[in-house]
Amino acid sequence: MSNLDREPVPSVCGGRGFVVAEPVRELLSPRRVRLGESTEVRRLLPNLGRRMVGAWCFVDHYGPDDIADEPGMQVPPHPHMGLQTVSWLHEGEVLHRDSTGSLQTIRPRQLGLMTSGRAISHSEESPRPHQRFLHGAQLWVALPDTHRHVEPHFEYHPELPVVTAPGLRATLILGEVDGARSPGTTYTPIVGADLALSRGADVRLPLDPDFEYAVLAMSGESRVDDVPVLPGSMLYLGCGRTELPLRAESDAGLMLLGGEPFAEELVMWWNFIGRSAEDIVQARRDWMEGRRFGEVQGYDGAPLPAPELPAVPLKPRGSRR
Repeated sequence: MSNLDREPVPSVCGGRGFVVAEPVRELLSPRRVRLGESTEVRRLLPNLGRRMVGAWCFVDHYGPDDIADEPGMQVPPHPHMGLQTVSWLHEGEVLHRDSTGSLQTIRPRQLGLMTSGRAISHSEESPRPHQRFLHGAQLWVALPDTHRHVEPHFEYHPELPVVTAPGLRATLILGEVDGARSPGTTYTPIVGADLALSRGADVRLPLDPDFEYAVLAMSGESRVDDVPVLPGSMLYLGCGRTELPLRAESDAGLMLLGGEPFAEELVMWWNFIGRSAEDIVQARRDWMEGRRFGEVQGYDGAPLPAPELPAVPLKPRGSRR
């Protein structure tokens, strides 16, 4: 998914100077952003106060939206560099196309994982016809310097491992939880899991104390470490935890995001992640001049032009403003 903001603000992120090295309860409120003609998203990362959670650097939550009489998601071809995209649905379908030739319909709790590496372009759209409701999350993972120039590729994993406990069903998106490991390719120590809680569930999820964590509320009413979290909000949890108490007031859906704090400093602007202003300027030039990012075949529409670069200098900094 693209950042469709026509005046995107540079995000400077990464570095361990602002990672909270102990358990905390920091509730992050979303910023509402229009995405195409009929979709509004709630942007949790980058946030005014916190830029990253491990290597997770971008989180949009959208829906549930009634798109029965709407075009639904319509994101024209656009570029990515230096990151992975994770498409995750609770309802609906998304048709993915990219410049490596991938064509795949992604359905609820199936993993669509695109590694942009040095450069890729893709589009995302609701199929025609499509289901009535659309509800999901789009997430980006920053690639470390040693892997940010890998060949672009797309992975589709329709079956993912599941961990269960009374009242809990945890689907592994990336990384490992309680001995179960996702088949998705990762380049840093990271974890992502979809947590389905039944009403009345009261469980403790095992965590790695060396990771920092956050929980995104997708649906229902739940308490995370005794903090109420509403759909579309995110609770940052810091590091140093060996387990996470979860309690459901109703059937609820959460996403657990975590990882080893990302040591490198990054520059993120529009749909690019680099290490310097020069990286971003060159990527924008290449996209606008039709180089490097390839072509998406089969999408009915023109690719997105890049916004104008900001007048302020782009400088890499830490994970918190």
